[in-house]
This record gives sequence, C-alpha cells and structure tokens, in this order.
Amino acid sequence: VLGTAEILCETFSISLSLSVHSAPSIDLILLKTSVKTEKGQEVVKLSPLPKRAKRTYLAMDTDKEIIGYVIPVFRANHDVVRGLMESQEDVTEEGINYVAMRNLFVREAREALDVKVVKKTRSTHIRESAERMELSRTMDEWAEFRKKMNPDSLTHPPEFIVKPRGQTVWEGKTVKLHCTVAGWPKPRVAWYKNNVLIDAKAHPEKYTVESNYNMHSLEIKNCDFLDTARYHVSSLNVKGEASSVAAIVVKSPLDPKPHGFCPEHGVTFETTIIDKFEVAFGREGETMSLGCTVIVYPTVKKYQPEVVWYRNSVPLKPSKWVRTHWSGERATLTLVHLNKEDEGMYTLRVNTKSGFDTYSAYVFVRDADVEVEGVPVAPLDVRCHDANKDYVVVTWKQPAVEGSSSILGYYIDRCEVGTHHWAQCNENPVKYARFPVTGLVEGRSYIFRVRALNMAGVSRPSRVSEPVVAMDPSDRAPGPSAPWTGMIKFTEEDPTVGVVPGEPTDVVVTEATKSYVVLAWKPPVQRGHEGVMYYIEKCISGTDTWQRVNTGMPVKSPRFALFDLAEGKSYSFRVRCCNSAGVGEPSESTGEITVGDKLDLPSAPGSPVATRNTDTSVVVFWAASKDVKHLVGYYIECSVVGTDVWMPCNNKPVKQTRFVCHGLTTGTNYVFRVKAVNAAGYSQSSSNSDAVVVQAAISVPGKATGVTLLEAVKDYMVLTWTAPANNGGADIRGYFVDYRTVKGNVVGKWHEMNHQALTTTSYKENVFYQFQVRAMNMAGVSKASLPSASLECKEWTITVPGAPVGLHVLEVRDTSVVVLWEPPAFDGRTPVNGYYLDIKEASAGEEGWKAVHEKANKMKYMKVTGLKAGTSYVFHVRAQNLAGVGKPSAVLGPILAQTRPGTKEIYVDVDDNGVISMIFECSEMKEGSEFVWSKNYKAMTDTSRLTIINEKGKSRAIFNNPSLEDLGTFSCVVTNTDGISSSYTLTEEGLKRLLDISHDHKFPVIPFKNEMAMELLEKGCVRFWCQVEKCTSACDVEYVFNDVIITQGKKYTMNFNKSTGIIEMFMDSLEVTDEGTFTFNLVDGKAKGTTSLVLIGDEFRALQKKSEFERAEWVRKQGPHFVEYLDFTVTQECDVLLKCKVKITWSKDSIEITEEDEDAKKISRQDGELTFNIGKITKKDAGIYEVFLMDDRGKDKSTYSLTDAGKGVMNELFRVIGESLNFTLKKTTERGRMGPCTLLDAKIAASERVKSGVTGDQLWLKINEPTEKDKGKYTMDIFDGKDGVKRVFELSGKDRARVVGGLPDVVAIQEGKSLNLTGNVWGEPVPEVSWTKNDKELVSDEHYKLKFEHGKFASITIAAVTTADSGKYALLVKNKYGTEAGEFTVSGGGGECCISGTLEGNKTHKLPCSIWFEAMYLMNESNISLLPFKALYYNKAAPALERFSFVFTQSLKQSSSLRVKFSLKVNKLILFGGWGLMMAY
Repeated sequence: VLGTAEILCETFSISLSLSVHSAPSIDLILLKTSVKTEKGQEVVKLSPLPKRAKRTYLAMDTDKEIIGYVIPVFRANHDVVRGLMESQEDVTEEGINYVAMRNLFVREAREALDVKVVKKTRSTHIRESAERMELSRTMDEWAEFRKKMNPDSLTHPPEFIVKPRGQTVWEGKTVKLHCTVAGWPKPRVAWYKNNVLIDAKAHPEKYTVESNYNMHSLEIKNCDFLDTARYHVSSLNVKGEASSVAAIVVKSPLDPKPHGFCPEHGVTFETTIIDKFEVAFGREGETMSLGCTVIVYPTVKKYQPEVVWYRNSVPLKPSKWVRTHWSGERATLTLVHLNKEDEGMYTLRVNTKSGFDTYSAYVFVRDADVEVEGVPVAPLDVRCHDANKDYVVVTWKQPAVEGSSSILGYYIDRCEVGTHHWAQCNENPVKYARFPVTGLVEGRSYIFRVRALNMAGVSRPSRVSEPVVAMDPSDRAPGPSAPWTGMIKFTEEDPTVGVVPGEPTDVVVTEATKSYVVLAWKPPVQRGHEGVMYYIEKCISGTDTWQRVNTGMPVKSPRFALFDLAEGKSYSFRVRCCNSAGVGEPSESTGEITVGDKLDLPSAPGSPVATRNTDTSVVVFWAASKDVKHLVGYYIECSVVGTDVWMPCNNKPVKQTRFVCHGLTTGTNYVFRVKAVNAAGYSQSSSNSDAVVVQAAISVPGKATGVTLLEAVKDYMVLTWTAPANNGGADIRGYFVDYRTVKGNVVGKWHEMNHQALTTTSYKENVFYQFQVRAMNMAGVSKASLPSASLECKEWTITVPGAPVGLHVLEVRDTSVVVLWEPPAFDGRTPVNGYYLDIKEASAGEEGWKAVHEKANKMKYMKVTGLKAGTSYVFHVRAQNLAGVGKPSAVLGPILAQTRPGTKEIYVDVDDNGVISMIFECSEMKEGSEFVWSKNYKAMTDTSRLTIINEKGKSRAIFNNPSLEDLGTFSCVVTNTDGISSSYTLTEEGLKRLLDISHDHKFPVIPFKNEMAMELLEKGCVRFWCQVEKCTSACDVEYVFNDVIITQGKKYTMNFNKSTGIIEMFMDSLEVTDEGTFTFNLVDGKAKGTTSLVLIGDEFRALQKKSEFERAEWVRKQGPHFVEYLDFTVTQECDVLLKCKVKITWSKDSIEITEEDEDAKKISRQDGELTFNIGKITKKDAGIYEVFLMDDRGKDKSTYSLTDAGKGVMNELFRVIGESLNFTLKKTTERGRMGPCTLLDAKIAASERVKSGVTGDQLWLKINEPTEKDKGKYTMDIFDGKDGVKRVFELSGKDRARVVGGLPDVVAIQEGKSLNLTGNVWGEPVPEVSWTKNDKELVSDEHYKLKFEHGKFASITIAAVTTADSGKYALLVKNKYGTEAGEFTVSGGGGECCISGTLEGNKTHKLPCSIWFEAMYLMNESNISLLPFKALYYNKAAPALERFSFVFTQSLKQSSSLRVKFSLKVNKLILFGGWGLMMAY
C-alpha cells in the first residue's frame, strides 16, 4: 500500500485507499465544482481533469479569486518516490533537511496519487491489478540490479567540483552563476538569495535555473541594485549536504537609470532630490545630520519609495551611532557622536517602482583636540576576528596624525560587556596593527579599544569594537543557511570514556611578527565524547629539547599566541591533546620558524598630481604603491606653500588612487603628498606635488541673456545682449549668433552667422526673425541663450527713444539693489534727457508694475530701497526725450532680494600715518577675477585721485589728496563672480570727519581721562594729579612750573603709574613763591599731551590759607581735641540738647585698647559724645556755653552761644512740633465730571500697603493685599501715662471674602459712553456678591448689567453713562469668614466738590494753628483767574484730633481744571502746604 489520501470538502469527505504495485507516472488533478440538485441545493463535487491536462499553479481563495502563484518545490512519479522510500531502509546517516524535503516530495506524490476517482467494473479492476503486480515485480528486479551495481561503499555526499564565483556587473546587464556538483545518489540542487529560496518558476522573467549532467546554473536577467546579494547554492542527497556562496554586486553607471513605466500602479514615477546636503565637516564627539528633500511624482496613495543610505557603497543600518528618518518628504541621516570611522562618501538612494535616483557627498571627520600637545590621535576601525574560547584577534587602522614624533606602538584594552572596567591586554606596546588577545573567559562577551603611543604620551582611546563572545565557533548558534547542514546520527557508537585523545593535525603558523607567533591546528579525530584541551611545545633550532609553553593551564581553542620569543631565532612547534584520560601523542612539528615581521612596510606611493576642482577643493591623483601586501589605504596631506606645516586631508584611509581634498582656502597655494599604510605601519611619504592654487576649474561660460533689438533698417538689424554672469574662469573670446525665421506660429531651423559681426545684413524687409547667442571661451562654447522675441526687419520711424539696454544689477541686499543700464542705440528725434525705472514683484501680474521715482533720472543707475527680504523682483527701464517716453527695456530678473552669506561692504580706514583709504574684501576670488573700481558707476579715467593696491582677496583704494573733488559714490565690482560688489558714498560731512581723524593720526594727542586737578591732603600737603586714558611703557612726563622744569627733591615728589595712567606731584606746603602755573608735558612716541592748572590771585591765597589751616589742625589734633564742636539738637519730646564729641583713647601698659580687645567691654561710652540736656527751653536758658579739654600735651576749647543761635533753635523746635502733626486730605465728588485729585508735598501715610488711623472713636489698621507673612497675632496697646488697655487679634488667614483688586478709586467718563469695571474676588467658600450705589443695592437690568463669573470675577457695566450715574459705588463680598467692600467713585460731569481733612495734634503741646484754602481756576493751562471764594479754618488751641471740611460748587468746562491750595500755620510759621489738582475731562 503506497499511501492513503483524505480529501476534505465543505459538505462531505471521501476516503480512498489505493493498492498500487506498479504504475507509470500519474498526474491527476481534482477540481472542485458546484452542482445544484433538484431541490435547488448547491452540492460540491470533485471532477477529474483529463490525464494530459497541465496542472494549474494558481492559488485561489474560497471565492475562487486568484491570490497568488504557487510553484511546487518538487514533482515526481511513483517509481522515484518508491525508490526513495526503499532506500531509506539502508540509510544509516542522513541530513535533517533531506528528511524534510523527502516528506515534502512524498506528500506531493500522495496528492498526485489520491485525487483521481474513476468508476470501474470488477473485471477491469482485476485486470489492472494484475498489470500493476507485473510492473511491481519488474521494478523490484531493477532495484536489486541497481543495488548490486551501486553498493553503499560507492555512495558519497555531494561535493562541489567547480564552485560559483562572485561577479560585479552594471545595472541592466545579465549575470550567470555556474557550478559543477558530484555525488551519489544524484544530488538535488536549490538556489538561495540572502538565505531565501529562489523560485525560478514563479519569476521566469527574472531567473532561469538549468541543470544538465551535474552542471548547474542560475541566470539573473536585467540586474538592478536590489540584486546585490549573497547567493547560496545547496546540493542534497541521502548521504549529506554541501553548499557554496557567491556574491553579486550590481553597480549603477554615472547617469541615473531612466525611469520606466510601472505597470503595478499604472504610472511612471519621477524622482527629484532637492535641498541637498553639501560636503560636510565634523569633529569627533559632535552630532551631525544630513538630509535631502525627495519629491516623487505622481503621488500615489499608500505608496512610499524605498530610501536607503550608504557609506562608501555599504548600506547603513540603524544603530546607536546611526539614526535614519523618512518623513514622507525628507530623508534624514543623523550620525551620533562622530568618529573617524564615520568619514566617507555618503549616498542617498531613492528606489521607486520605476527606477531610482541617488545623491552623494563626502563627510569629513576631524580629530578631536588632543589633551596633551604632541600626542598622536586615536586609532580607528577596531575589529575582532577568529574568536575562540579564550582567544581573539584584534585589528585596527593607524591614525592619520602621529603627533610630534613617530608612533612607538599601541596598547589594547578590553572590557567585559556589562561592566565599566577596562584592562590593558599588553604590557609592552605592539607596533603591528594586529594583536592576539588571550586569557578570555569562555562564554563571556568582550569589547576592545586601542590607544597609540609616541614620545609625547598616549592618545585618546579609539571607538570601541563590536561585542564578541569567547566560545568555540562550532558551539555558536548557527545563522540562517541554505539549508542548515546539521546531521542526525542514527547509529550507535561504542562508549569512549577513558580514551586518550589522538594527535592534532595540520599545525601551522598563521601569523609571525617580532612580537608574537600564532599557531593553529585541527582537533584530533579520536577524542571521545568529552572535550579536549591542548599543550603547546617549542624547540629552539639546533637542539632536541622540547619545552612546554603553557605549563600552568592547557588551552581550549585550537589556536595559540606565543610571546616573549627572541627576535631572529628559529623555533619549531608542536601540539599535544589532553583530557581526563591523559595526554596524547604530539603532533608533527611545524618546522623551523624564524621570529620576525613577515609583513613589510609598504613602498612609497608615486608622485601626486594636484588639479583644480572648485573654489575650496583640489583633486589629487597618484600612482599606487608597488609590491604592497594587505594594503589598508592611503593618507593624503597638504601644506601651504612657504610653510612646513602638514595637515591631513582625510582621517580615514582610502584605497583609491584619486581623492578630492575639500575645505581648502580659496586663492591659497598648496602642495600635497601621500603615504600608504598597512598592518605593519606607514610607508615613506611620496614626493611633493607641484603647487596648485585653490580656484575653480575653467569651464564653459554661462548663457548670455537679454537678446534685444537696438536698431532696424530695411535690410539689416542691430542686436545687443548681456554677457554671461559667469565666464567660466576665462575671458570670453567671442559669441556665436544663430537666427531663424518666424511665420505666424511656425518657426524655421536655426542658422549660424559669423560670431564676430554683431551687425547682420541681407535680411528681407518685413520678415520676422528670432535670435539666440552662445558665448565662447578657451574651455568651449556655452549653451544657447533663450530665443529673443520675434523681431521684424523694418525701418524704424518712431520719434521717441528706443529701449535702454544692458540692464544689470549690483549690490543685491535684503532691502536694496542697484540697477544699471546703457542708453538706447536709437535716441529718436531728440537726445535722451532722462530715464524711468519700473519695478514689480516677480509673482505679480502686469498690473503690478509701479514707478520707482516720479521725476526723470538723468543718471544711468539708481539704487532701489525698501525691498522685502526674500522676495523676487523684476525691473525695466524707459528712456525719455522731448517727444515722449519710449518703450520699456527687456525685463531684468527675477532678482532675489537677499544678502549673500559672507557679503562684505566697503569700509574706510585711516592708518597710523593718517592715510585715508577704502577697503573691499572678497573671499570668493576665482582665476581671472579682478577688482574694478568706479566712481558714480563710471570707469575712473583720472588715476591721480586714487591709488589702487590689490593683494590676494583684498583691494585698497587710497586717496592721494582728499578734497571736495572726491565726493561721490565709489563702487567696487569683482569680475568672474556672481555679482559680488559694494559701494561707499563719500559726503562732505564724512570727508571732514575723515580729515579730522587723519589729522589726529598724523599728529596724535594723548587723551586725558581727567585733566590736572588739585586737592589738599593731611598736614596741608598739596597734590596735583591727572589721569590719561591710555599710554605705553615708553611714555615720559615733564613737570613744569612757570615755564621752569622742576625735578623731584625736598619740596616736590613725583609719581607716574603707567598701568592706571595717574600722574601725581606732591608739595609739602604752599608758599608765596608758589603762585603761578603748574604744567605736565607728556610724550609717548609721536603722541603728545599737555595739561595745566593756574593758581593765582584770590584763588591761590584762599588755597594757601586753607593749607595753613589744615596744617594747624593737624598740629592741634596731635594733643587732646574735639572731634565735633558744640552744637544743639531737639528731641521728639521738644528737649534741647547741647552736644560735642571728643576722641578718648584707653591704653594698658602703654598699649592702646581697641574695640576688638577683651578689655574694651569694660569701657562704658556713647561714641565719645558729651551731652548737656537743657530740657524745655525758656528765655532763662540763653547764654554762652563752653567745654574745655586738656592734658599734659595741651588743651582744646569748644564754645556755643545760645543767645545768638536762639532763633535757629526755636525754628527747629517748631519744625519738630509740626512733624508730630498728621494732616490728611480727602476728596469726594458728588456729581459732575470731576477727575482725580492729586495731593502734592503732603505726607499721606507711612506705608502704601499698611495704614492705620482714627475715625471718631475707632482705631483701625488696614493691610492692603495681605500675604502669608501677615498672618499672626496683632496687639494694640492704649496707654494714657497711668493706665493701659491691650487688645489682641489673631489674623489666621482663612479664606474670608475679600476684593483683591481690579477696581479703581475714581472713574471719570464722558456722557454717552459705556463703562465696564471688573473686580477680582477671593474667598472659600465662594462669597456672595452684590453692588451698591450711594449705599443702595443695585439690581441687574438693561442699564446696569451685573455679572459674577467663575467664582472670581465680578463685573458691572453701565450703558450710556449720564450725570445721574455719578456717585459712590461699592462691590460687597460676603461669606461665613467675613465681609469686605471695594469702593470707587464714578464722575459723569462737573458739579459740587467737597474737600475734607483731619488735623492730628500733639497732646502735650497744644499750639495755636490755622488752616486756610485758596482756589484758582485754570482753562487750557492758561487764563488763570482767582475764584471768588476763600475758606479759613482757625483754632487757637488745636486738640489732639480735629476734623475740618469745606464744600464748594464750581462748574468746570472741558479741558479745564481746579487748583486748590492749602496751608497750615503754627504761631504764624508755615509748617507745610501743598496743592490739590482736580481735572475735568
């Protein structure tokens, strides 16, 4: 029985069991059909297809919709399948993938067998059974014969005789991979792309697979970039599996692949890359972002292109160092923490269904600043290779800069993943850029870094390597393969416990340097189930003694690095295996190996050749190094001619022999050299290249523009055009002019003319022509200009002038531009007498033209100002004569109003010699670029006025003899650039200023910060001094008195502090002979300065007297003396005190006691003051008071006459009494349009936030806007001299209802206007709110609208204010913690005003006082008139508290005011007064 097939259907199932002995190849297909029964039910039936019908490979869903195309992996007949099944019994070892594939084959064969349903008669069934038995017998005999001819000893697994080879092809080409495979039974072959099975039948347009006579091939058609991959070919039979790998690299040509039609979406995608990133420069440790904007047209919903970034043609994957982002419009690549490994050519590739587009630019990464001068920079590109259980090989690349001396070697550090501890792997630095690291712990992961060493020190560490696991390669988790080569053992083996392992094989030296030798070998065949370890032995040449190298611990890896070998000696090596059973026999010897470097340094590269590229780059070519092994790459260095400083052009070695060096300075001469590098080190540098100037390479010029007609006659026309803005770096040698005829809308072919003739003849009259122009220089011919408009060859008869020509712009800035033009070739009947310049924005229509100026401009240039930055404009010019205004010129533009980055303006400089010059700098000079100066935008013919000096990128225009003839606008244009220009306008005022500066530079004056001054010092000493702003160390001072030079001696002392610029001269005393002029003369180089002080006449005598007095005072103070003489003061209690102050010094044991000493605490004093308390002064107290102070050194006396000073004492007494009174003035407005009242020169309160007062018999304390600091207990003490009362109140700060702000004190508004006021309310719980007017509660209606919102904001709106709305308003808020009112006054017109106040007197001093008011009426601040009223309040003995008020009525007009004056007198002495001002609005 071959098999049993079960067919599952939706409504029933059929189970068939077919007994087959032998049968030919069977292909049966069962289709599912739907048939309706008599009852109308739909029944699913299976119907067989004809035997010869081809099997369909369309995959369908339940609705019979095609969802894909399925290709079976294998198809076979039963004989082949049965042969596979029978051979299975004889197989003892087979691949697991073979088992999977066999089951797949059998399953498909069963599907082929179990799907045909045929109705047969019994006789037919018996006959077919007999035929099958006969066929089966025949097949059995053939199988026995095959077994005899091919016994198991002849079967063998697949083996590749010819392996496929990797290839590199261009896009669009076809590539074919070939291989030859041997094996018995005949192996099956499958092809994989990046470990994914290639289904050639599913994609016949892409792949073709062929297999003939053990030769197999895979053909890939029309290769594109996505075909770049690793291709595996796998061969499989019952004995095993073999595979081979070949890589295919598909390169794109220089020109992008043309976009083709995409049948999937029915469109052709066109890709455009804009906003491209330029060549970039970064520094280690920084973060850099590269980006481009990608436009894909047309836009298809839910379709996005594939965006891939590459570095040096290698795709970049996101990591901790690399981040990519695609927003749908912009592709961004971010390089985090730059390292030199990130340097290279970066490419953005955008793949669509129609093709691709790419853009590339180079990224340079400069070294970070070194911590120690002269040390090398960090190595780069640290990688790990050949990792085993306790061994790994670390490689790196040498840096571009060795530092101040050559690199002596490298240190390798390791760190276990998950820790931060770095351990140095080698004690002595290694010169070779490859090092085996041993001593790793099996199963642990490590990262590595490298540091370079020279005579100056050690460099910074490199970027860490990728983590690597220390384990045997065979134990690593297998990656995806095609297919997996694991084997399953079905046979049993005898136990091998206790078996000594055999000897290793193939012991070889894989690496040999003067620092170490690396051995490698293959494990023994006989090693049992347990693992083996190894001992390594060495033997010095010429001896028979073998020494074990690793005596302490055997190694686990089949590789070992030996150190500390003698350089130049020869050694032999062998290996022994060991396990728990013992140590095996040694392997064969390696033979004699001489210790030394096997890899030589590379030879020097050929001489480099440098050629111009751009303004900041140079292309360098060189010949490759000869006979170099394992080349890492080349480093290129550059140096400015005349210096010996070499700078690296690249910090990552390149393998090509061509490199573009960017970041150079324009116009500078450079030389270049190249050195090669491999693992052994650096080569000698090549010879220097020829010097090259960094300038843009010569190219063809740009397009000419503005082809217009100057003049037309019957048979010829005169043309003009604008020269190209870019001449390509070489002079324009001429032009080619082409023309064609135009008839209606049909144009003819272009015809060439002689490029030297601008006037062309033999034209037909009344025929229209079009012209185009090409410019030519030594590099070639430019592209053609835009065709001119259709021009008719017809004689001109117009009277107005023609169109101006040669329009161009200079000095393009953000807000201005200078437009220049040439006069028209045809003036008309009269000469041209002016021009009009018109402007419009480029995006505006024809109606957007507007004139720049109203009057005709006679100049052929104009500066247009007031432009919008970033906006494009177009211009045209019209010429005017007496007949009128002609046609406009050709349109110039669009011109973008934008200042070029790095634009510099002309500046004026005055050097130390007073020479005036104008300077213009340009950093974008090209070959052939020149500075062209002009005055008023005309070429300067008179060279006697200016001298031009050009040096590199700077031009200096020197005024030979500055005068009024030089007034005007000077401009400078740099040729062969994008219009780099600037101008400077020299005005008469500016010229005078420059001439003054020039004079100061020619005859410099030392500036004085302070002129000479004089001051008296102690002992009557006189100090003369001055201070200069700045001076040098060479500055000298000459001291002069009355034209006689004086020097330092007994009378004069001089000092000059040059750091501060202070000059001093000291005199001990002033005598009669010292009257005169004192002078300081300064000389500092060619700069001079003079300062003088005149002391004569009364001024000198007063100074002399004061000097003598100061000297006498000093003498007096040497003995006992008064610090302050007698004087009086009045206390708040009106007591008169006489005071003087003396200086008293205590001493102990002749040592003065200072305030810091412990004994100072024992001294009682009050600042040395002596006080005489007169008390309440009377007439009896008049007299002369004296105080005497004396000791053994002398005496001093102080006198005060209270008789002469009595009036002053009484005035001070009354002032103190007056200050004890508190006068308060309040203003209320009942009605009328009266404004706020301001009170001048009156003391209102001690604090604006905290106020206290008395109202009637109530004492109150008011705290405005209380804060957390105001919380606490408040105590009020009332004391009458005998008894007292105390009241305590605690301010807890609970959320009582209050008005916290928003309302004014007084509001004045015109009649008819609306008034809206909002008060801020606070309280918890939310307070109740109400409004009152004149103590009557208001109700919300159409006139008064009252609102309370969010529990915080209460507002009132008064519509159409009238005089009736004037009054006192209040906002009342209330909750359970308290109530508060916010009051304000509304004034809607003129009317009655009340002035009231409070007078607070002193209880102990009741003096007669009077208060009166005067009012004046002001109209528009003029016509002052005294109002016919005067109020007087009089009280002979003012009590402690007295109130007063005065009410008057006065109508005030618009823009008028009422000024009220008040005064307070005590004993006819005016203590204070002020003005109150009330404004009307």
